[in-house]
Amino acid sequence: MNDVELRHLRALNAVAEAGTVTAAAARLHMTQPALSRTLVQLEARVGVRLVDRSTRHLALTAAGTTLLGHGRAILAHLDAALADTRTVSRPLRLGYTCAVLGQQTVPLLRSWRRTHPHTALEVVRQDNSTAGLATGDTDVAVLRTVPADPRIRTEALYTEDRVATLPDDHPLAGRDRVLLAELTADQDLPLALWPDTGTASPDLWSSGQRPARTVEVGNVDEWLNLIAAGGAFGLGAAGTAESHGHPGVRFVPVSDAPAATVYLARPAHPTHPRTAEFLAAVRDVVSGG
Repeated sequence: MNDVELRHLRALNAVAEAGTVTAAAARLHMTQPALSRTLVQLEARVGVRLVDRSTRHLALTAAGTTLLGHGRAILAHLDAALADTRTVSRPLRLGYTCAVLGQQTVPLLRSWRRTHPHTALEVVRQDNSTAGLATGDTDVAVLRTVPADPRIRTEALYTEDRVATLPDDHPLAGRDRVLLAELTADQDLPLALWPDTGTASPDLWSSGQRPARTVEVGNVDEWLNLIAAGGAFGLGAAGTAESHGHPGVRFVPVSDAPAATVYLARPAHPTHPRTAEFLAAVRDVVSGG
């Protein structure tokens, strides 16, 4: 095979997909005679017939089908290489909903900046279940729930203790620790939830001790403001407490609440060429390496 060019492979692919020279030429924005000459030239350079022209609807020969498979792989690799080239200069976008890595967030940001000075890291809050991965707004995300989206891959990083989030004038706000049952002893306050991204649920309480009422909010800011105003109490993960101080809120560890899991998530098909390196950097920071 000598001097086969990308235009030859694109012509073969267009004919295979369109079925006729007329339709394939239109798809490639070229004339029919020009496309026919391209196919003849390709066959001459390969040395075998690639297209069966015995019927009006073109079909590939066995050799043509073989070359088509390899040609599509070559074109796909080229497209991926060009996409990587275009995106390598843009920041890698790290999404989160309520918190990133708690106390390990700053070490991660500093480590990445030191080891990858030419790839900026952009930390972006997205108030949805995938922290922007499903919409393409982020490249990697830290989550505290596993999204149902099959396009997203997750891995567990570590667990965090639960904390009660209380108005600073609440009777339990000055305690060193509380129990779940103590939080619902006063049924005047509802449990504040944000369903898409929060980790709290009435199911964390045993039957008969669950909150009498719940109230839904849209994001962590609404959650904190509602609690600070005395309109609800919350149950969060330690990372949220470490990332979101609020003058009207106190965070108190909950002794008997199950730990929350922190997940590292990314699309099944990476959207940034430095994704694998960033995943490794997160694992390294979390493991204390």
